[in-house]
Amino acid sequence: LVAIVAAFAALVVVASTKSESVTTVSGAVVLDGTAMFLQGTVLLVSLVAVAFMGERRLERVVRQPELVGAATGSGTNGTGDITDADMFTSSGASVPGSDAEYEATRAGGTTTEVFPLALFAVGGMMLFGACGDLLTMFVALEVMSLPLYLLCGLARRRRLISQEAALKYFLLGAFASAFFLFGAAFAYGATGSLDLAEINTSLASADDRSLAVIGFALLSVGLLFKIGAVPFHSWIPDVYQGAPTPVTGFMASATKVAAFGGLLRVCYLGFGEIHKDWEPILWAVAIATMLIGAIMAVTQSDIKRMLAYSSITHAGFLLLGVIALDEHGITATLFYLAVYGFSTLGAFATISVVREPDRPVGPHLSGREATDISQWAGLGKRYPLVGAMFSMFLLAFAGIPLTSGFIAKFAVFSAAAGSGAGILVVVGVLSSAIAAYFYIRIIIAMFFTDPPDDPPHIVRPSILTTAGIAACTVVTILLGILPQPLLDLAERAAQFH
Repeated sequence: LVAIVAAFAALVVVASTKSESVTTVSGAVVLDGTAMFLQGTVLLVSLVAVAFMGERRLERVVRQPELVGAATGSGTNGTGDITDADMFTSSGASVPGSDAEYEATRAGGTTTEVFPLALFAVGGMMLFGACGDLLTMFVALEVMSLPLYLLCGLARRRRLISQEAALKYFLLGAFASAFFLFGAAFAYGATGSLDLAEINTSLASADDRSLAVIGFALLSVGLLFKIGAVPFHSWIPDVYQGAPTPVTGFMASATKVAAFGGLLRVCYLGFGEIHKDWEPILWAVAIATMLIGAIMAVTQSDIKRMLAYSSITHAGFLLLGVIALDEHGITATLFYLAVYGFSTLGAFATISVVREPDRPVGPHLSGREATDISQWAGLGKRYPLVGAMFSMFLLAFAGIPLTSGFIAKFAVFSAAAGSGAGILVVVGVLSSAIAAYFYIRIIIAMFFTDPPDDPPHIVRPSILTTAGIAACTVVTILLGILPQPLLDLAERAAQFH
Protein backbone atom coordinates (compact mmCIF):
# COMPACT_ATOMS: atom_id res chain seq x y z
CA LEU A 1 0.00 0.00 0.00
CA VAL A 2 2.83 2.39 0.84
CA ALA A 3 4.48 1.75 -2.53
CA ILE A 4 1.26 2.46 -4.42
CA VAL A 5 0.60 5.65 -2.44
CA ALA A 6 4.18 6.81 -3.08
CA ALA A 7 3.82 6.10 -6.80
CA PHE A 8 0.57 8.06 -6.94
CA ALA A 9 2.17 11.00 -5.12
CA ALA A 10 5.05 10.99 -7.60
CA LEU A 11 2.60 10.90 -10.50
CA VAL A 12 0.71 13.89 -9.10
CA VAL A 13 3.96 15.83 -8.80
CA VAL A 14 4.94 15.04 -12.40
CA ALA A 15 1.48 15.93 -13.70
CA SER A 16 1.42 19.25 -11.85
CA THR A 17 4.89 20.36 -12.98
CA LYS A 18 4.97 19.38 -16.65
CA SER A 19 3.48 21.62 -19.33
CA GLU A 20 3.70 19.18 -22.24
CA SER A 21 4.16 15.48 -22.85
CA VAL A 22 7.44 13.88 -21.85
CA THR A 23 9.05 11.17 -23.97
CA THR A 24 11.62 8.95 -22.28
CA VAL A 25 13.82 5.95 -23.09
CA SER A 26 14.21 6.83 -26.79
CA GLY A 27 10.47 7.17 -27.30
CA ALA A 28 9.57 3.88 -25.60
CA VAL A 29 7.52 5.59 -22.88
CA VAL A 30 5.33 8.65 -23.44
CA LEU A 31 3.89 10.55 -20.48
CA ASP A 32 1.09 12.54 -22.08
CA GLY A 33 -2.22 13.49 -20.54
CA THR A 34 -3.97 10.24 -21.40
CA ALA A 35 -1.13 8.10 -20.07
CA MET A 36 -1.01 9.92 -16.74
CA PHE A 37 -4.80 9.80 -16.32
CA LEU A 38 -4.73 6.05 -16.92
CA GLN A 39 -1.78 5.59 -14.58
CA GLY A 40 -3.54 7.54 -11.85
CA THR A 41 -6.68 5.47 -12.31
CA VAL A 42 -4.69 2.23 -12.18
CA LEU A 43 -2.96 3.32 -8.98
CA LEU A 44 -6.14 4.39 -7.20
CA VAL A 45 -8.02 1.25 -8.20
CA SER A 46 -5.02 -0.92 -7.31
CA LEU A 47 -4.74 0.75 -3.91
CA VAL A 48 -8.25 -0.39 -3.03
CA ALA A 49 -7.76 -3.81 -4.63
CA VAL A 50 -4.53 -4.51 -2.73
CA ALA A 51 -6.29 -3.48 0.48
CA PHE A 52 -8.89 -6.16 -0.24
CA MET A 53 -6.11 -8.68 -0.89
CA GLY A 54 -4.57 -7.78 2.46
CA GLU A 55 -7.66 -8.77 4.42
CA ARG A 56 -6.47 -10.87 7.36
CA ARG A 57 -9.38 -10.67 9.74
CA LEU A 58 -12.87 -11.90 8.94
CA GLU A 59 -15.17 -12.73 11.82
CA ARG A 60 -18.79 -13.65 12.11
CA VAL A 61 -21.17 -10.79 12.73
CA VAL A 62 -23.16 -13.13 14.98
CA ARG A 63 -20.71 -15.21 16.98
CA GLN A 64 -21.50 -18.79 17.94
CA PRO A 65 -19.29 -19.89 20.86
CA GLU A 66 -20.97 -23.28 20.99
CA LEU A 67 -19.42 -24.20 17.65
CA VAL A 68 -15.86 -23.34 18.62
CA GLY A 69 -15.22 -26.77 20.04
CA ALA A 70 -15.64 -28.26 16.59
CA ALA A 71 -12.63 -26.38 15.27
CA THR A 72 -8.99 -27.16 15.83
CA GLY A 73 -6.25 -24.97 14.49
CA SER A 74 -8.69 -22.94 12.44
CA GLY A 75 -7.86 -19.49 13.69
CA THR A 76 -10.50 -19.36 16.41
CA ASN A 77 -9.59 -17.46 19.53
CA GLY A 78 -11.54 -19.50 22.03
CA THR A 79 -14.29 -16.95 22.60
CA GLY A 80 -16.37 -17.70 19.56
CA ASP A 81 -14.80 -15.08 17.30
CA ILE A 82 -14.07 -16.63 13.93
CA THR A 83 -10.89 -15.03 12.65
CA ASP A 84 -10.26 -17.28 9.64
CA ALA A 85 -13.17 -17.16 7.23
CA ASP A 86 -11.51 -18.01 3.93
CA MET A 87 -9.18 -15.03 3.96
CA PHE A 88 -7.07 -14.60 0.84
CA THR A 89 -3.84 -13.79 2.65
CA SER A 90 -2.19 -14.14 5.46
CA SER A 91 -0.11 -16.96 4.08
CA GLY A 92 -0.80 -17.58 0.44
CA ALA A 93 1.57 -20.55 0.03
CA SER A 94 0.82 -22.64 3.15
CA VAL A 95 -1.82 -25.29 3.71
CA PRO A 96 -4.96 -23.38 4.72
CA GLY A 97 -6.29 -24.19 8.16
CA SER A 98 -3.31 -26.31 9.21
CA ASP A 99 -1.89 -26.19 12.72
CA ALA A 100 1.42 -24.99 11.28
CA GLU A 101 -0.27 -22.04 9.61
CA TYR A 102 -2.16 -21.16 12.78
CA GLU A 103 1.02 -21.19 14.86
CA ALA A 104 2.86 -19.11 12.26
CA THR A 105 0.02 -16.60 12.26
CA ARG A 106 0.10 -16.31 16.05
CA ALA A 107 3.88 -15.83 15.98
CA GLY A 108 3.64 -13.11 13.34
CA GLY A 109 5.75 -15.10 10.91
CA THR A 110 3.35 -15.29 8.00
CA THR A 111 4.63 -14.59 4.52
CA THR A 112 2.94 -14.31 1.19
CA GLU A 113 3.87 -13.92 -2.45
CA VAL A 114 0.62 -12.09 -3.20
CA PHE A 115 1.79 -8.53 -2.69
CA PRO A 116 5.01 -8.67 -4.75
CA LEU A 117 3.06 -10.26 -7.59
CA ALA A 118 0.37 -7.59 -7.34
CA LEU A 119 2.99 -4.81 -7.46
CA PHE A 120 4.63 -6.33 -10.54
CA ALA A 121 1.22 -6.43 -12.21
CA VAL A 122 0.55 -2.81 -11.27
CA GLY A 123 3.90 -1.80 -12.75
CA GLY A 124 3.04 -3.50 -16.02
CA MET A 125 -0.38 -1.87 -16.10
CA MET A 126 1.10 1.59 -15.59
CA LEU A 127 3.55 1.05 -18.43
CA PHE A 128 1.07 -0.56 -20.83
CA GLY A 129 -0.99 2.57 -21.43
CA ALA A 130 2.08 4.79 -21.79
CA CYS A 131 4.07 2.84 -24.37
CA GLY A 132 5.41 4.64 -27.39
CA ASP A 133 6.38 1.54 -29.36
CA LEU A 134 5.03 -1.96 -29.84
CA LEU A 135 8.04 -3.78 -28.40
CA THR A 136 7.78 -1.95 -25.08
CA MET A 137 4.05 -2.58 -25.12
CA PHE A 138 4.66 -6.32 -25.49
CA VAL A 139 7.06 -6.29 -22.54
CA ALA A 140 4.51 -4.37 -20.47
CA LEU A 141 1.83 -6.87 -21.50
CA GLU A 142 3.90 -9.75 -20.15
CA VAL A 143 4.87 -7.93 -16.95
CA MET A 144 1.19 -7.24 -16.37
CA SER A 145 -0.07 -10.71 -17.29
CA LEU A 146 2.38 -13.19 -15.76
CA PRO A 147 1.73 -12.18 -12.12
CA LEU A 148 -2.02 -12.35 -12.76
CA TYR A 149 -1.70 -15.93 -14.02
CA LEU A 150 -0.11 -16.86 -10.70
CA LEU A 151 -2.50 -14.83 -8.55
CA CYS A 152 -5.48 -16.61 -10.09
CA GLY A 153 -4.20 -19.93 -8.74
CA LEU A 154 -3.53 -18.84 -5.16
CA ALA A 155 -6.95 -19.40 -3.61
CA ARG A 156 -6.64 -20.70 -0.06
CA ARG A 157 -9.83 -22.73 -0.50
CA ARG A 158 -11.32 -24.23 -3.68
CA ARG A 159 -7.79 -24.81 -4.91
CA LEU A 160 -8.70 -27.07 -7.82
CA ILE A 161 -11.07 -24.60 -9.47
CA SER A 162 -8.59 -21.80 -8.77
CA GLN A 163 -5.71 -23.67 -10.38
CA GLU A 164 -7.94 -24.58 -13.32
CA ALA A 165 -8.73 -20.89 -13.78
CA ALA A 166 -5.04 -20.01 -13.66
CA LEU A 167 -4.17 -22.67 -16.25
CA LYS A 168 -6.92 -21.55 -18.64
CA TYR A 169 -5.89 -17.92 -18.28
CA PHE A 170 -2.23 -18.77 -18.85
CA LEU A 171 -2.76 -20.93 -21.95
CA LEU A 172 -5.18 -18.57 -23.67
CA GLY A 173 -3.16 -15.54 -22.60
CA ALA A 174 -0.02 -17.04 -24.11
CA PHE A 175 -1.80 -17.50 -27.45
CA ALA A 176 -3.07 -13.91 -27.32
CA SER A 177 0.42 -12.60 -26.56
CA ALA A 178 1.79 -14.55 -29.53
CA PHE A 179 -0.79 -12.93 -31.81
CA PHE A 180 0.23 -9.51 -30.47
CA LEU A 181 3.89 -10.25 -31.21
CA PHE A 182 3.07 -11.45 -34.73
CA GLY A 183 1.09 -8.24 -35.26
CA ALA A 184 4.08 -6.17 -34.20
CA ALA A 185 6.23 -8.06 -36.71
CA PHE A 186 3.76 -7.38 -39.52
CA ALA A 187 3.61 -3.69 -38.55
CA TYR A 188 7.39 -3.52 -38.70
CA GLY A 189 7.39 -5.22 -42.09
CA ALA A 190 4.87 -2.73 -43.42
CA THR A 191 6.47 0.46 -42.08
CA GLY A 192 10.02 -0.37 -41.01
CA SER A 193 9.40 0.83 -37.46
CA LEU A 194 7.89 -0.29 -34.16
CA ASP A 195 7.37 3.28 -32.93
CA LEU A 196 3.63 4.05 -32.95
CA ALA A 197 4.00 7.64 -34.14
CA GLU A 198 6.37 6.61 -36.93
CA ILE A 199 4.03 3.80 -37.97
CA ASN A 200 1.18 6.28 -38.35
CA THR A 201 3.37 8.72 -40.30
CA SER A 202 4.55 5.97 -42.62
CA LEU A 203 0.99 4.76 -43.26
CA ALA A 204 -0.09 8.27 -44.26
CA SER A 205 2.06 8.06 -47.39
CA ALA A 206 1.93 4.31 -48.03
CA ASP A 207 0.39 3.02 -51.25
CA ASP A 208 -0.15 -0.57 -50.11
CA ARG A 209 -1.50 -0.86 -46.56
CA SER A 210 -2.59 -4.50 -46.64
CA LEU A 211 0.34 -5.70 -44.52
CA ALA A 212 -0.40 -3.01 -41.94
CA VAL A 213 -4.06 -4.02 -41.80
CA ILE A 214 -3.03 -7.62 -41.13
CA GLY A 215 -0.66 -6.36 -38.44
CA PHE A 216 -3.42 -4.36 -36.77
CA ALA A 217 -5.78 -7.36 -36.87
CA LEU A 218 -3.21 -9.53 -35.12
CA LEU A 219 -2.40 -6.82 -32.58
CA SER A 220 -6.08 -6.38 -31.84
CA VAL A 221 -6.40 -10.07 -30.94
CA GLY A 222 -3.99 -9.60 -28.05
CA LEU A 223 -5.62 -6.34 -26.96
CA LEU A 224 -9.22 -7.52 -27.29
CA PHE A 225 -8.35 -10.64 -25.31
CA LYS A 226 -7.20 -8.52 -22.37
CA ILE A 227 -10.36 -6.40 -22.37
CA GLY A 228 -12.56 -9.48 -22.73
CA ALA A 229 -14.30 -8.63 -25.99
CA VAL A 230 -16.16 -11.20 -28.09
CA PRO A 231 -14.95 -13.55 -29.59
CA PHE A 232 -11.95 -13.54 -27.22
CA HIS A 233 -14.03 -13.65 -24.05
CA SER A 234 -14.33 -17.36 -23.27
CA TRP A 235 -11.76 -17.23 -20.47
CA ILE A 236 -13.50 -14.53 -18.46
CA PRO A 237 -16.40 -16.45 -16.82
CA ASP A 238 -14.23 -19.39 -15.73
CA VAL A 239 -11.34 -17.25 -14.54
CA TYR A 240 -13.51 -14.72 -12.71
CA GLN A 241 -15.36 -17.55 -10.97
CA GLY A 242 -12.30 -19.62 -10.09
CA ALA A 243 -9.84 -16.90 -9.07
CA PRO A 244 -9.84 -15.58 -5.49
CA THR A 245 -12.45 -12.84 -5.34
CA PRO A 246 -9.95 -10.04 -4.46
CA VAL A 247 -7.93 -11.02 -7.54
CA THR A 248 -11.09 -11.12 -9.64
CA GLY A 249 -11.91 -7.56 -8.60
CA PHE A 250 -8.34 -6.50 -9.35
CA MET A 251 -8.45 -8.02 -12.84
CA ALA A 252 -11.93 -6.74 -13.65
CA SER A 253 -10.98 -3.17 -12.80
CA ALA A 254 -7.28 -2.35 -13.07
CA THR A 255 -6.52 -4.74 -15.92
CA LYS A 256 -9.39 -3.37 -17.98
CA VAL A 257 -8.14 0.19 -17.45
CA ALA A 258 -4.65 -0.72 -18.63
CA ALA A 259 -5.87 -2.80 -21.58
CA PHE A 260 -8.12 -0.05 -22.91
CA GLY A 261 -5.25 2.39 -22.48
CA GLY A 262 -3.14 0.25 -24.79
CA LEU A 263 -6.01 -0.16 -27.27
CA LEU A 264 -6.60 3.60 -27.40
CA ARG A 265 -2.92 4.25 -28.06
CA VAL A 266 -2.67 1.66 -30.83
CA CYS A 267 -5.88 2.79 -32.55
CA TYR A 268 -5.37 6.54 -32.30
CA LEU A 269 -1.62 7.02 -32.29
CA GLY A 270 -0.36 4.03 -34.26
CA PHE A 271 -3.00 3.13 -36.84
CA GLY A 272 -5.22 6.19 -37.03
CA GLU A 273 -4.38 6.68 -40.72
CA ILE A 274 -6.05 3.38 -41.66
CA HIS A 275 -9.08 3.76 -39.38
CA LYS A 276 -11.43 3.17 -42.31
CA ASP A 277 -9.94 -0.31 -42.65
CA TRP A 278 -10.24 -1.36 -39.00
CA GLU A 279 -13.42 0.50 -38.00
CA PRO A 280 -15.76 -2.19 -39.44
CA ILE A 281 -13.90 -4.83 -37.42
CA LEU A 282 -14.38 -2.94 -34.16
CA TRP A 283 -18.01 -2.23 -35.05
CA ALA A 284 -18.71 -5.96 -35.37
CA VAL A 285 -16.76 -6.76 -32.21
CA ALA A 286 -18.58 -4.06 -30.21
CA ILE A 287 -22.03 -5.22 -31.33
CA ALA A 288 -21.28 -8.88 -30.58
CA THR A 289 -19.69 -8.02 -27.24
CA MET A 290 -22.62 -5.95 -25.99
CA LEU A 291 -25.31 -8.40 -27.05
CA ILE A 292 -23.63 -11.71 -26.20
CA GLY A 293 -22.42 -10.45 -22.82
CA ALA A 294 -25.89 -9.21 -21.84
CA ILE A 295 -27.76 -12.28 -23.10
CA MET A 296 -25.38 -14.78 -21.48
CA ALA A 297 -25.50 -12.93 -18.15
CA VAL A 298 -29.26 -13.50 -17.96
CA THR A 299 -28.74 -17.28 -17.92
CA GLN A 300 -26.22 -17.37 -15.05
CA SER A 301 -26.99 -18.71 -11.58
CA ASP A 302 -23.60 -17.85 -10.06
CA ILE A 303 -23.18 -14.19 -9.17
CA LYS A 304 -19.47 -14.08 -10.04
CA ARG A 305 -20.14 -15.55 -13.48
CA MET A 306 -22.98 -13.08 -13.92
CA LEU A 307 -20.64 -10.18 -13.16
CA ALA A 308 -18.09 -11.74 -15.52
CA TYR A 309 -20.52 -11.58 -18.43
CA SER A 310 -21.52 -8.13 -17.24
CA SER A 311 -17.88 -7.05 -17.60
CA ILE A 312 -17.95 -8.34 -21.18
CA THR A 313 -20.98 -6.15 -21.88
CA HIS A 314 -19.23 -3.13 -20.40
CA ALA A 315 -16.21 -3.82 -22.61
CA GLY A 316 -18.59 -3.45 -25.55
CA PHE A 317 -19.85 -0.12 -24.21
CA LEU A 318 -16.27 1.09 -23.81
CA LEU A 319 -15.49 0.15 -27.40
CA LEU A 320 -18.05 2.77 -28.47
CA GLY A 321 -15.76 5.44 -27.06
CA VAL A 322 -12.78 3.98 -28.91
CA ILE A 323 -14.69 3.86 -32.20
CA ALA A 324 -15.70 7.53 -31.89
CA LEU A 325 -12.15 8.49 -32.98
CA ASP A 326 -12.14 11.97 -31.48
CA GLU A 327 -11.38 13.72 -28.20
CA HIS A 328 -14.96 13.25 -27.02
CA GLY A 329 -14.53 9.50 -27.42
CA ILE A 330 -11.27 9.51 -25.46
CA THR A 331 -12.83 11.64 -22.71
CA ALA A 332 -15.84 9.34 -22.42
CA THR A 333 -13.66 6.23 -22.35
CA LEU A 334 -11.36 7.61 -19.65
CA PHE A 335 -14.30 8.64 -17.47
CA TYR A 336 -16.03 5.28 -17.98
CA LEU A 337 -12.88 3.36 -17.01
CA ALA A 338 -12.51 5.34 -13.78
CA VAL A 339 -16.08 4.95 -12.57
CA TYR A 340 -16.42 1.33 -13.70
CA GLY A 341 -13.23 0.36 -11.88
CA PHE A 342 -14.50 1.51 -8.49
CA SER A 343 -17.99 0.06 -8.92
CA THR A 344 -16.56 -3.31 -9.94
CA LEU A 345 -14.15 -3.42 -7.02
CA GLY A 346 -16.93 -2.60 -4.59
CA ALA A 347 -19.19 -5.29 -6.01
CA PHE A 348 -16.61 -8.06 -5.76
CA ALA A 349 -15.51 -6.94 -2.29
CA THR A 350 -19.12 -7.18 -1.14
CA ILE A 351 -19.38 -10.69 -2.55
CA SER A 352 -16.31 -11.69 -0.53
CA VAL A 353 -18.05 -11.04 2.81
CA VAL A 354 -21.22 -13.02 2.02
CA ARG A 355 -20.59 -16.57 3.23
CA GLU A 356 -22.38 -19.90 3.23
CA PRO A 357 -23.99 -21.14 6.47
CA ASP A 358 -21.71 -22.23 9.30
CA ARG A 359 -20.89 -25.92 9.47
CA PRO A 360 -20.71 -27.59 12.91
CA VAL A 361 -18.07 -30.02 11.62
CA GLY A 362 -14.71 -29.56 10.04
CA PRO A 363 -11.97 -27.06 10.78
CA HIS A 364 -13.62 -24.00 9.24
CA LEU A 365 -16.86 -22.78 10.73
CA SER A 366 -17.38 -19.85 8.42
CA GLY A 367 -18.26 -21.25 5.03
CA ARG A 368 -17.13 -20.41 1.55
CA GLU A 369 -18.40 -17.43 -0.37
CA ALA A 370 -22.10 -17.72 -1.15
CA THR A 371 -22.06 -17.06 -4.88
CA ASP A 372 -25.23 -18.88 -5.93
CA ILE A 373 -27.83 -16.21 -6.68
CA SER A 374 -30.55 -18.22 -4.91
CA GLN A 375 -28.58 -17.90 -1.67
CA TRP A 376 -28.86 -14.10 -1.83
CA ALA A 377 -32.64 -14.23 -1.38
CA GLY A 378 -33.66 -12.07 1.56
CA LEU A 379 -30.09 -10.86 2.16
CA GLY A 380 -31.15 -7.21 1.99
CA LYS A 381 -33.80 -7.79 4.65
CA ARG A 382 -31.33 -9.40 7.04
CA TYR A 383 -28.39 -7.08 6.31
CA PRO A 384 -29.86 -3.81 4.95
CA LEU A 385 -26.55 -1.91 4.74
CA VAL A 386 -24.79 -4.62 2.74
CA GLY A 387 -27.82 -5.03 0.50
CA ALA A 388 -28.05 -1.28 -0.09
CA MET A 389 -24.37 -0.92 -1.03
CA PHE A 390 -24.44 -3.90 -3.38
CA SER A 391 -27.65 -2.57 -4.94
CA MET A 392 -25.91 0.75 -5.56
CA PHE A 393 -23.16 -0.98 -7.51
CA LEU A 394 -25.71 -2.95 -9.54
CA LEU A 395 -27.69 0.20 -10.32
CA ALA A 396 -24.48 1.85 -11.52
CA PHE A 397 -23.79 -1.11 -13.80
CA ALA A 398 -27.33 -0.78 -15.16
CA GLY A 399 -26.83 2.94 -15.84
CA ILE A 400 -29.61 4.20 -13.57
CA PRO A 401 -29.65 8.02 -13.09
CA LEU A 402 -27.89 9.50 -10.06
CA THR A 403 -25.18 6.84 -10.27
CA SER A 404 -21.79 7.12 -11.93
CA GLY A 405 -22.75 4.43 -14.44
CA PHE A 406 -25.48 6.62 -15.93
CA ILE A 407 -23.06 9.48 -16.63
CA ALA A 408 -20.48 7.07 -18.06
CA LYS A 409 -22.93 5.40 -20.45
CA PHE A 410 -24.38 8.73 -21.50
CA ALA A 411 -20.86 9.97 -22.28
CA VAL A 412 -19.86 7.02 -24.49
CA PHE A 413 -23.24 6.90 -26.23
CA SER A 414 -23.05 10.65 -26.95
CA ALA A 415 -19.52 10.32 -28.32
CA ALA A 416 -20.53 7.41 -30.56
CA ALA A 417 -23.65 9.21 -31.81
CA GLY A 418 -21.63 12.33 -32.55
CA SER A 419 -19.23 10.34 -34.72
CA GLY A 420 -22.02 8.81 -36.80
CA ALA A 421 -22.22 5.45 -35.02
CA GLY A 422 -25.93 5.68 -34.28
CA ILE A 423 -26.45 1.96 -34.91
CA LEU A 424 -23.99 1.15 -32.15
CA VAL A 425 -25.88 3.43 -29.77
CA VAL A 426 -29.15 1.62 -30.54
CA VAL A 427 -27.51 -1.74 -29.86
CA GLY A 428 -25.99 -0.31 -26.69
CA VAL A 429 -29.35 0.88 -25.38
CA LEU A 430 -30.89 -2.51 -26.16
CA SER A 431 -28.05 -4.30 -24.37
CA SER A 432 -28.44 -1.97 -21.39
CA ALA A 433 -32.13 -2.87 -21.17
CA ILE A 434 -31.28 -6.58 -21.17
CA ALA A 435 -28.57 -6.03 -18.58
CA ALA A 436 -30.91 -4.05 -16.33
CA TYR A 437 -33.08 -7.16 -16.02
CA PHE A 438 -30.46 -9.33 -14.35
CA TYR A 439 -29.20 -6.51 -12.15
CA ILE A 440 -32.67 -5.68 -10.87
CA ARG A 441 -33.44 -9.39 -10.51
CA ILE A 442 -30.77 -9.63 -7.81
CA ILE A 443 -32.04 -6.51 -6.04
CA ILE A 444 -35.57 -7.95 -6.00
CA ALA A 445 -34.23 -11.23 -4.64
CA MET A 446 -32.35 -9.46 -1.84
CA PHE A 447 -35.18 -7.24 -0.65
CA PHE A 448 -38.47 -8.77 -1.78
CA THR A 449 -38.08 -12.52 -1.36
CA ASP A 450 -37.81 -14.71 1.72
CA PRO A 451 -34.41 -16.13 2.67
CA PRO A 452 -33.72 -19.86 2.18
CA ASP A 453 -33.79 -22.34 5.04
CA ASP A 454 -30.01 -22.14 5.45
CA PRO A 455 -29.30 -18.48 4.59
CA PRO A 456 -25.77 -17.14 4.20
CA HIS A 457 -24.29 -14.76 6.71
CA ILE A 458 -22.08 -11.69 6.58
CA VAL A 459 -18.56 -11.78 7.97
CA ARG A 460 -17.15 -8.63 9.51
CA PRO A 461 -13.94 -7.61 7.73
CA SER A 462 -11.13 -5.44 9.00
CA ILE A 463 -10.89 -1.71 8.39
CA LEU A 464 -9.14 -2.33 5.05
CA THR A 465 -12.12 -3.98 3.38
CA THR A 466 -14.68 -1.89 5.24
CA ALA A 467 -13.08 1.38 4.18
CA GLY A 468 -12.58 0.10 0.63
CA ILE A 469 -16.23 -0.85 0.14
CA ALA A 470 -17.33 2.45 1.67
CA ALA A 471 -14.99 4.40 -0.62
CA CYS A 472 -16.27 2.58 -3.72
CA THR A 473 -19.85 3.32 -2.69
CA VAL A 474 -19.12 7.00 -2.13
CA VAL A 475 -17.35 7.31 -5.50
CA THR A 476 -20.25 5.57 -7.26
CA ILE A 477 -22.78 7.98 -5.78
CA LEU A 478 -20.65 11.13 -5.88
CA LEU A 479 -19.70 10.78 -9.55
CA GLY A 480 -23.35 10.26 -10.38
CA ILE A 481 -24.29 13.55 -8.71
CA LEU A 482 -21.16 15.65 -9.34
CA PRO A 483 -19.37 14.16 -12.36
CA GLN A 484 -18.12 17.41 -13.87
CA PRO A 485 -14.72 17.67 -12.11
CA LEU A 486 -13.68 14.22 -13.31
CA LEU A 487 -15.13 14.86 -16.77
CA ASP A 488 -13.11 18.08 -17.01
CA LEU A 489 -9.98 16.23 -15.92
CA ALA A 490 -10.59 13.51 -18.50
CA GLU A 491 -11.18 16.15 -21.19
CA ARG A 492 -7.88 17.86 -20.43
CA ALA A 493 -6.14 14.49 -20.51
CA ALA A 494 -7.67 13.41 -23.83
CA GLN A 495 -4.59 13.91 -25.97
CA PHE A 496 -1.89 11.72 -27.47
CA HIS A 497 1.63 12.73 -28.39
